[in-house]
Formats: sequence, structure tokens, C-alpha cells
Amino acid sequence: MRMSGRWLAGGLVVFAAAFAVALYYAQNYAFYDEIEAEAVEIAGTSYPVSEFRGIDASTSPLKLRACFRMAAEPDAPVAPAPVPLVAPGWFDCFDAEALARALAAGEATAYMAAAEEFDGADRVVARFADGRAYMWRQLNEKFAE
Repeated sequence: MRMSGRWLAGGLVVFAAAFAVALYYAQNYAFYDEIEAEAVEIAGTSYPVSEFRGIDASTSPLKLRACFRMAAEPDAPVAPAPVPLVAPGWFDCFDAEALARALAAGEATAYMAAAEEFDGADRVVARFADGRAYMWRQLNEKFAE
């Protein structure tokens, strides 16, 4: 009984497709948990928030993303180099590219919420004048190349 190369090639294609689907799911859905908050801590001070929507994962400190409203302007140091990280597509309130453009144009201000919250990662909160605010973690100078 001879095995056809067609069966082997077909099996490899099916395996690769299944692996690609599993990898996509793991990167975009599997490890995220929705989080809730009534207040956000920025530089040691707690600020009440509303309309909070957030995600995080225990697998990486860089998975935190949140969108919310914050009435008070934080009394905190400005973040030296804010770089919003892209959120999964299904978390549609967090648009990293639009937020980065707004920060560059001075339409929003980014504050250092917690320096070195995790080893090599800082937590940043950006706030617009109308009260819209966003939170994420980013790598700090410890891991700068």
C-alpha cells in the first residue's frame, strides 16, 4: 500500500490552517479579561471615573487597555514619551493610532500614572479636555534599544 503525496500535502495544509486559527484566537481573544473600575490611580492619587471599559491579561503587563471618562484634570507628571499600544480589533473604544495623533497634536495630554508598575513597564493615562481618557502600559527606558 503506497501513500500518495497528495494526502500528505493535504494533511499539512489542514494542520497549518488549524494552527493559524488557534494562533489568531490566542493572540486576540484567549488571554484577555474584561476589567471594571470606579476610580483610576494616577501618581498615587485616586480619580473617580465613569463609563469605564477595560481589558487586561495576567500573561503580560502590556495587555492593559482602558477607555473611560474622567472629570478632574490629573495633578501628575506628564509622560515623557507616550506610545499607545494597539488593542485587539474587538476592543473598539481604544484607537491607538488616533490617540497617538491626538497626543502629537496636543489635543490630549498623557500623564505618568505609575512608573515601573511592572518590571520595565509604565502605566500611562491620556486625557482630552472634554474628559475622555485612555489608559495603557508601555515599555520604559529599561527596554529601550
